[in-house]
Amino acid sequence: MAVKSVRVVAFAVALVAVSVAAAVAWLGTEAAYAQSAWRFGAVLVLSGDGAAYGNSQREGLELARDTINAAGGILGMPVEIIFEDSRGERTEAVNAVLKLINRDRVLAIIGPTYSPEMFAAGPVADRARTTIMGISTTAVGIGEIGDYVFRNSLPEEGVIPTTIRVSKEKLGYRTAALLYSNNNDFTKSAAETFERELRTNGVELVAIETFHDGDTDFRAQLTKVLQANPDVLVVSALYKEAALLLQQARQLGLDQPVVGGNGFNSPELYRLAGEAAEGAIVGSPWFPGRDDPLVQDFVARYQERYGRVPDQFAAQAYDGLMLFAEAARRSGNPTNRQAFRDALAQIRNFEGVTGVFSFDEHGNPMMDATILQLRGGEYVEFK
Repeated sequence: MAVKSVRVVAFAVALVAVSVAAAVAWLGTEAAYAQSAWRFGAVLVLSGDGAAYGNSQREGLELARDTINAAGGILGMPVEIIFEDSRGERTEAVNAVLKLINRDRVLAIIGPTYSPEMFAAGPVADRARTTIMGISTTAVGIGEIGDYVFRNSLPEEGVIPTTIRVSKEKLGYRTAALLYSNNNDFTKSAAETFERELRTNGVELVAIETFHDGDTDFRAQLTKVLQANPDVLVVSALYKEAALLLQQARQLGLDQPVVGGNGFNSPELYRLAGEAAEGAIVGSPWFPGRDDPLVQDFVARYQERYGRVPDQFAAQAYDGLMLFAEAARRSGNPTNRQAFRDALAQIRNFEGVTGVFSFDEHGNPMMDATILQLRGGEYVEFK
């Protein structure tokens, strides 16, 4: 019995030794691999109704990645991006973030595309003490989710006041109809800001109508708006619903000027709506016609690669990875998530293609917006 016990113990010790050795070897391999590149994740809407937003973001990220790597990477190591398709769904976004953190062991995450996704996935990343940065999330409260949640997309509450003030000064409208999707955190948040700013600027709201993401028939709401006869239509919606709404509004004889929220900042709006979107007004930190060498260089390289002018979503994605690169240089360690988060939070006056960045205490960007107008399918400065 004693001999058998010794043999069992010896076998157990040997098994533990082999297991530890294997674990050490595995960890060593993982550490070596992790330290050979700066590995980031990106959770984007790459399929479904909002794919135009996410695919522009992917293009911006890929151009930024290749630009960084062509210049020697960050501290001599290349940048890698692992892309995940959320399909615009909260659950998919959460699952993607968990995979990137636990399986892929990324240093930090860019995305998700939509604000509702960030409200679901942001707390997950925050609890895991992994930086996550929205590049198109504009709803109120994103930065306040937690210390590891950032965004380089200017919140609607920072854009809409200027959009309303400038458009009212130039168009002279006194009454407005507000139409918005009320089952989307982003469009609801923007609508609340629109309503507040319209009233603050002395504009009477003669109609407020709601609909849902995915709706295709807006004639009931628009008929009520037609009866109210406002001076301007204010719309908070994603590009697909906005395009259909504008087409139906014009068909019913509503030819008033249109002011939109951040969902209007995709060229898909004009592609889908055509002339119905002509003259639409929207605020954005991105203006491809800005007389700035950094902007024009980015536009030229993007056009050469993709055959079209970059939209706001591509530009903010490009800046997002460049901000990550700056934080990586400052932190100096591709596996230290805490050092990376702290370095990102300390960035001030960073010059990106969409403007000069600084983060406030909640991880929100502090920067200016430009008021744009759709003319012939292009965004031009509203004058």
